[in-house]
Amino acid sequence: MQVLTPVNEVIASLLDAAVCTDRTERVGISHAMGRIAAEDQVSAVNVPPGDNSAMDGYALNVESGMAIKPGVPLSVSQRIPAGNVGEELAPGTLARIFTGAELPAGANAVIMQEQVDVAGDQVVLQRLPRIGENVRQWGQDICKGQLVIEQGTKLDAPEMGLLASIGLADVSVYKKLKIALLTTGDELVQPGTPLNSGQIYNSNLYLMQGLIHKLNMEVVELDVVADEPDKTEEALRFAAEHSDCIVSSGGVSVGDEDYVKSAVEKLGKLDIWRIKMKPGKPLAFGEVLGTPFFGLPGNPVSTFVTFCILARPYLLKYQGCSTVLPRMYKFPSGFDYQGGSRLEYLRVRLRDDGRGGTEIEKYPQQGSGILTSTSWATALAVIEPESSIEKGQHIGVLLKQDLVGT
Repeated sequence: MQVLTPVNEVIASLLDAAVCTDRTERVGISHAMGRIAAEDQVSAVNVPPGDNSAMDGYALNVESGMAIKPGVPLSVSQRIPAGNVGEELAPGTLARIFTGAELPAGANAVIMQEQVDVAGDQVVLQRLPRIGENVRQWGQDICKGQLVIEQGTKLDAPEMGLLASIGLADVSVYKKLKIALLTTGDELVQPGTPLNSGQIYNSNLYLMQGLIHKLNMEVVELDVVADEPDKTEEALRFAAEHSDCIVSSGGVSVGDEDYVKSAVEKLGKLDIWRIKMKPGKPLAFGEVLGTPFFGLPGNPVSTFVTFCILARPYLLKYQGCSTVLPRMYKFPSGFDYQGGSRLEYLRVRLRDDGRGGTEIEKYPQQGSGILTSTSWATALAVIEPESSIEKGQHIGVLLKQDLVGT
């Protein structure tokens, strides 16, 4: 009986094999969404560059003595909208100031406009603010020389805002990986084409295509490869030449019509793991003419799970991302379950338990051909081998948004 390799060992082997791409480019920050930073970003400025008002109100110096106190009419010596620089504050006066405007020299606090009474051209304080109240201090957010974004960070909307806040118009990112998707089988038919007896629609191509797009990588699409040795080898040669990684679905078993395995071995090398996981026990990894190759199982749920758990971390590291493994959460189970001999990934959904909490609901059919379960699910529950799960017991959960992106 062949020994099955634990999932964590396979992930470790794949991550050891993954080498970050060295190809970079500069893009404008408006085009940086979802890209991976190729270098550290250090601020050349303070943010904010000077003390500024956090409120619409009046700037004052609370240490001006008896002249500045509640109930005493005070004159307004200047008006400072955002984007304008005021003059030094005259002693015993206020400056009308608006949110984001830099405080004039001599001011050390802002009282919001709701806490004053205006009588003609004079203002009466209802209370005396403390020093620094309603003031955003210079460098409060970012100081000059501060590391703002680390190399390997995925740039999402907040990071784009950070880059703009320190004055950067463009940023160095890793070039998008090109992933060739290979599907084989004379039984596969493209959607929109009538089915003949014995044929099925090629769902795995579009499943993998969506997963690659979610990683913000480019897809190199290949036609469905006929079950012929020459056609298979030709397709693999093209894929190796035009992509950074090849991902196939099916065709690497020991069947007489599975030509991918022999073609990969002819053009490169192939490691096939029998993994201690369900679904998705068989996984092939190797290279074709120097290009990394993944051979995922052909059943659609197995394709989905093995991509998310095994191929995705490899591709993320290859793309330069510093965070490649999903976070594990714990939630109470809404069902009883007896685990088998392999680590299982159940398609589940988080739901309200009716008591103000959250519990896990299991999709009723967990077969590797039930693709509807992957659409219905919001998470994968991780069931350890030989474990007995009782309703209410906390178990590990991987959120789908962390596995496929948002």
